[in-house]
Amino acid sequence: MPFGQGWGCRGRFKECGLKWTQTRQAVIDILSSKGGHLSAEEIFLEVKKLLPGIGLATVYRTLELLTELGIVRKFDFKDGRSRYEFVAGKEGIEHYHLICRICGKIIDYETEADKDADPLKDFKKSLSEKFKFSIERSDIQFFGLCERCKGLMEKKD
Repeated sequence: MPFGQGWGCRGRFKECGLKWTQTRQAVIDILSSKGGHLSAEEIFLEVKKLLPGIGLATVYRTLELLTELGIVRKFDFKDGRSRYEFVAGKEGIEHYHLICRICGKIIDYETEADKDADPLKDFKKSLSEKFKFSIERSDIQFFGLCERCKGLMEKKD
């Protein structure tokens, strides 16, 4: 099995005194190659193709560890299951989600945190000053209607 993005994560494991395992490699490779926002069950089904003896609980434990290490980020998009996204190597990037409340479509928007292109830069600066709080990162989700669902709703009216 080839090492994908996993090679860049091995150092993080070593720093923390953790072993690099086939399961950890497989989960990282799947998340980094597939992109998107996968559930633990979706990740499990992909890992099982590579490691047939793997259990769902092992995948959950691996995802929790990867989340703690900052390699993966866990999101709750209010659809009843957590979703995971590969974020290693994206330091300094602000990542926002636009989530359709009808079909569940997720649109990603990324911008460099320290650039003027970040639409929330002034808001975050204001929060930092008001509460004397150093914001390191933010997980912001916007819920609404995607273009398709908005069009369907307008046709109903």
